[in-house]
Amino acid sequence: MDRKGLLKIGDFARFAKTNLRTLRYYEELGLLYPAARSDGGFRYYRKTDVNRLGMIRQLQDLGLQLEKVGELLTSRDENLDHEQFLALVRSALRTQDELLVQRIAELEDQRVRISRSLKKVTECASCAVRPGVENNYCEPCTLTGKPLPLPISALF
Repeated sequence: MDRKGLLKIGDFARFAKTNLRTLRYYEELGLLYPAARSDGGFRYYRKTDVNRLGMIRQLQDLGLQLEKVGELLTSRDENLDHEQFLALVRSALRTQDELLVQRIAELEDQRVRISRSLKKVTECASCAVRPGVENNYCEPCTLTGKPLPLPISALF
């Protein structure tokens, strides 16, 4: 294979902002393969392989185990006809979309908790009690007797 336009593993690792160990590990798991190898065994990658690496990272960040990531990324590895290939690609993208929807819902829930906490902090401004060991760090709230919102409880 012509290695023109390919990056040696070290150059690719720097380009992709990762390390050699990760690239080798992903290869071992079948997630990312070099585009070519030299006679001496040096790995060479296409610049666009950074996109696959990015998808692996995104799927991991969304909570997917590497084994499941591998299942989703099989479209390159399988000897499939055109329709089967496109079906696998659609499935992988739909799974990623479902994970994103779930993650967005989790983030929105966190935003609601933060908003409640900010409202509570406004109430705390009128309270003369300062959180400390002697009052169990205001848990429960001295003013209302209710538990503090989780983000405040973690900070008080």
